[in-house]
Amino acid sequence: MSQQLSEEPTYLCPVDVPLQRLGGKWKLIICFYLLLEPRRNGELRRLIPQVTQKILTQQLRELEHDGLVHREVHDQLPPKVVYSVVDGERARLQDVVDAMCGWGLRYAATHGGHILTTTVPDPNPPQ
Repeated sequence: MSQQLSEEPTYLCPVDVPLQRLGGKWKLIICFYLLLEPRRNGELRRLIPQVTQKILTQQLRELEHDGLVHREVHDQLPPKVVYSVVDGERARLQDVVDAMCGWGLRYAATHGGHILTTTVPDPNPPQ
C-alpha cells in the first residue's frame, strides 16, 4: 500500500523509494502506457486486460496520491476522465521506465520470452 505523504517516510535505501512508490504488479505498466500518451480508464483496461477494474482504480489512485499521475475530469456527459503523468515527474519516470525496458528487452532476447508491446515511450512527446 502507498504510504501517506504527510508522514515522513523511512526508506531502507535509495532503491526502496521507487519500490515503495512504483511497486506492485501494475504501477510501472500503467506508467509505461501513460508515458506514451494520456489515457482514459477504458483504454488502460484494453491495454492491460489482466488487471481488474478494482485494482486498476486502486493503482491509479495511489499513483495520483503519490504525485506521479494527474487525473483530469472533463465537464461533460458522460463524464470523461483522462490520466497522464505529472509534468514535473515525466523525465525522471521516463528514465526509470527506459532502464527497465532496456533491461527487459535484453533479458527476453537472451533468456527467451515474448513481449507484446515493444514501443518504448518517447522521452520528448509533442506538447
